[in-house]
Amino acid sequence: MANTRQADGRQTPGQQIQRLRPVPAMIFAARWLQLPLYLGLIVAMGIYVFQFWKEMMHILHIVTTRNVDETEIMLGVLSLIDVVMIANLLIMVIIGGYETFVSRLYIEGHPDQPEWLSHVNASVLKVKLATAIIGISSIHLLKTFINAAHLEEKTMFWQTMIHLTFLVSAIAIAAADRVLGIKLHEAHAAKAEA
Repeated sequence: MANTRQADGRQTPGQQIQRLRPVPAMIFAARWLQLPLYLGLIVAMGIYVFQFWKEMMHILHIVTTRNVDETEIMLGVLSLIDVVMIANLLIMVIIGGYETFVSRLYIEGHPDQPEWLSHVNASVLKVKLATAIIGISSIHLLKTFINAAHLEEKTMFWQTMIHLTFLVSAIAIAAADRVLGIKLHEAHAAKAEA
């Protein structure tokens, strides 16, 4: 008789795990092909950590070696915020994607468990990712407008259009998830009453 796992990852004796036929077992196991992708994203996050410190050293260098105006410092700080927001996006994709599509992490009750992870699913992950992308796009757009004197009007126009496209897409994703969530809730309620 096979064992199942408890929430903390330990085996629970006496409960059976249904054995899959070979083809369904192979299809189900194919989710593990995503593992190298998530490991690659961890490497990418390491690159962003390096980029953050490189940008920080650049800001410290220009502030200590020459007279800098507030705009230049603001652009540097926005670059740092941009790197942090991209790292946050990577964390959401790595942890949320792995937990949703590959395997459970079994970190329930861990003091460092991110709050959002307790209720993550594909829908929540989509909305969170869309929101993070809008935040990153906002930082880029703010940097563009601060530096507007040095950019072409066409560049600013297209960055604004891309940002608005991200915004409309995120609103559409959130609305679709809300409608689907309501329908799913109604279907579960109807099934419970039956």
